[in-house]
Amino acid sequence: MGKLENKVALVTGASSGMGHAIAKLYAKEGASVVVIARRKEKLDELIKEIESGNGKAVAVAGDVTSKEDVEKVVKTTVDEFGKLDIVVNNAGLNDKMTPPY
Repeated sequence: MGKLENKVALVTGASSGMGHAIAKLYAKEGASVVVIARRKEKLDELIKEIESGNGKAVAVAGDVTSKEDVEKVVKTTVDEFGKLDIVVNNAGLNDKMTPPY
């Protein structure tokens, strides 16, 4: 049994990078995972990866700066899995990664 067995996790920014890795790890540890990001095709690839390892996952395309998209992903999570235990707020952009001077 995994450390997150019977837990439901929502991971934002899951189409790449840390969010992608966190979603896969949480699923491997037994959590049912709901992922949100703007790039639906990347999310669909992630869902296939998770399901191929017998994990449970649902993707919702959306932008976490949109109140409607956030409400939609939370509703989807509760509708699909009956609850929400964990939220990983990982979404973000790396803009100008240079010192301000």
